[in-house]
Amino acid sequence: MAAARLPHRVLEVLFSFLDISDLRSCSLVCKNWYRFLNDENNDVWRLHCVRKLAEEALKSDVLTNVPTYKAKLRAFYHAWNPNDCSKNVYIKSNGFTLHRNPVAQTTDGARAKIGFKTGRHCWEVWWEGPLGTVAMIGLKSRDSPVQCQGYFPLVGGDSNSWGWNLVDNHLIHNGDSHGNYPPLNNAPKYQVGERIRVILDCEDNTLAFEKNYEFLGVAFRGLPNTQLYPAVSAVYGNTEVSMVYLGPPLDG
Repeated sequence: MAAARLPHRVLEVLFSFLDISDLRSCSLVCKNWYRFLNDENNDVWRLHCVRKLAEEALKSDVLTNVPTYKAKLRAFYHAWNPNDCSKNVYIKSNGFTLHRNPVAQTTDGARAKIGFKTGRHCWEVWWEGPLGTVAMIGLKSRDSPVQCQGYFPLVGGDSNSWGWNLVDNHLIHNGDSHGNYPPLNNAPKYQVGERIRVILDCEDNTLAFEKNYEFLGVAFRGLPNTQLYPAVSAVYGNTEVSMVYLGPPLDG
């Protein structure tokens, strides 16, 4: 097969001009193409990364825990959805950070571009400004609202969302508290800038969190078999929240 004998420098030029969506099909053509594209740090992925991602994102520490160019691209496609957030929120030019405008008596949230129904997934979320009285991280279905009046645990405030309030360490679902989390006496409060890892297991239907590389335990069980999206909600004016998709959890 002639395609299998093409040198890497030719493949590099060819694949660099294709759309990302076409590269998966290319990897199925032959073992040589598969091995080439399986190198997540080669020049093909680097060129696609540079074209798609903002220079600000590549030069800042936002993607510090995303080691390869292909993984950075994957994170971009899973980032905040600028078309699925409160009118009081905008996504900054780096593509990974939302900014909440200083609007009084409103709670404002955002969903990621891609939701999950199968597999195991992990992403990082961190606040880069004050939390205010309510700062929620967790999951929402497509039907759950991303804006409401007043200061409210919007992620967790209805039957289609599940959230952890970083301010008081309460788990919230359907508007009700489901206890303290993590289940410790005097658990430490969240500090601005700390990266929280969110772990969704669609096979076991669980949601868990990790902080400072310490697994905090399962927060929610019995999640529905529907498409669920990474989500946050914030109440403090000019605060910012970043989210980076990491892929499957490190434990497999």
